[in-house]
Amino acid sequence: MSYASLMVAVDDGRHAAARVRLAAELAHRFGARLIGVAGGLPEYPQGLGESIVPADMAIEEIRQAALDRLRGAEQVFRETSCLNDRVAWRSDLAAPVPFLNQQSRAADLIVVGRSADDEDVSPGMAVDLGDVLMGSGRPVLVVPPGVEHLKTRRIVLGWKNTLQTRRAVSDALPLLRRAETVQVVRIADGEARSEIEDVAAYLTLHDVNATAQVVTSSGWTVAHDLRTAASAFDADLIVTGAYGYSRLREWFFGGVTRDLLSKGAVACLMSH
Repeated sequence: MSYASLMVAVDDGRHAAARVRLAAELAHRFGARLIGVAGGLPEYPQGLGESIVPADMAIEEIRQAALDRLRGAEQVFRETSCLNDRVAWRSDLAAPVPFLNQQSRAADLIVVGRSADDEDVSPGMAVDLGDVLMGSGRPVLVVPPGVEHLKTRRIVLGWKNTLQTRRAVSDALPLLRRAETVQVVRIADGEARSEIEDVAAYLTLHDVNATAQVVTSSGWTVAHDLRTAASAFDADLIVTGAYGYSRLREWFFGGVTRDLLSKGAVACLMSH
């Protein structure tokens, strides 16, 4: 198994070029096609829509402004991915997440960016990471802002015996097999070594250099302990499942996925 087609979400934010560069390098590493995708909605005044735009505001001007943003995103994509042999661009005046999820049919892996306070993405082009994870049906590589290289030499696999994590393991195999070393980590209060040793042995059958590590819970969040384990391992990628609970529960009470999506300096590959 390998990645034959990668897709990257592009917007008009200041970190878009770094994200495209990372995706382009990853596509080059796998000899894969790279598809840039951007959706953008016209930005009408708050509380107004196309049917009730003030007389002194031309609907066509608002549409053209949205098209200009899409053209700008395409320029960033083409200039940054110019060293790749196979690239394609897809954009539309449409809500960015539904458009991206529709286009995901053409990709093995989707690369998206985690927003920063200084991102400055136009509201009509902003991508909600949780909606992509829930709706694309593809593994999603979440890139921290400003990160433009991903070596994937040392990878932490955050294990929990759930459907989502088992799927993440399969989805990440092309990267896991190329890593120098992979650590299967279970955050637990009790003994869970036999379970993760089983996972490490399974990965070994797939030519992955994997070891098992039980990490005792610190009393903070699982996401905090997982990031701490990744830092101690000097990992440049965390692989884990996404939304083992409902998004509504995570929104109210917190959860690993929500916390990993909101902060951290390490890229995360997640599957739902």
